[in-house]
Amino acid sequence: MSTDLTRLPLRGQHGAFHVVVESPRGSTVKLKYDPVLGAFSISRPLTRGLRYPFDWGFVPSTQGPDGDPLDAMVLWDDTTWPGVVLPCRALGVLQVDQKRKGGRPGERERNDRILAVPVSAARSENLRTYQDLSRREREELAHFFMTAVHFEDKDARILGWEGPEAAERMLTPHTPAGG
Repeated sequence: MSTDLTRLPLRGQHGAFHVVVESPRGSTVKLKYDPVLGAFSISRPLTRGLRYPFDWGFVPSTQGPDGDPLDAMVLWDDTTWPGVVLPCRALGVLQVDQKRKGGRPGERERNDRILAVPVSAARSENLRTYQDLSRREREELAHFFMTAVHFEDKDARILGWEGPEAAERMLTPHTPAGG
């Protein structure tokens, strides 16, 4: 019997929230966890020459406006593997909107990305907010996200940045129907 990683507890010890890694740092494909299979599958290859700059995944027991668990990028200088659960703290949110999946023309939905750092990342203890990253680092992250979906039919747009408090407000438990 396999565990549905999307239903893991939102939070662990000391109030840290969990991030389940889907595509590890350096990956050239977007992996997606499929709870029906209980496994990771390839969602799509990234644009040629592009790779994930940090571990990418989702926050279990949450749901964003697009119906999927909230997205998270974990900023640190290590690489993990698909399925690893990282206890994290929020640095902020990159606000993104895009075409609504299956929506009418012009209909848009939010698909924000939480920026986080593992609570065990000792070399990142100085990072408290996205503003502790240089302007260049923030611009590179925004550019990565736009480039990663450039050939998808998403028409994604960057709306701006918000701090860790905004990320924490997003982190509310979601209980699936019938669960």
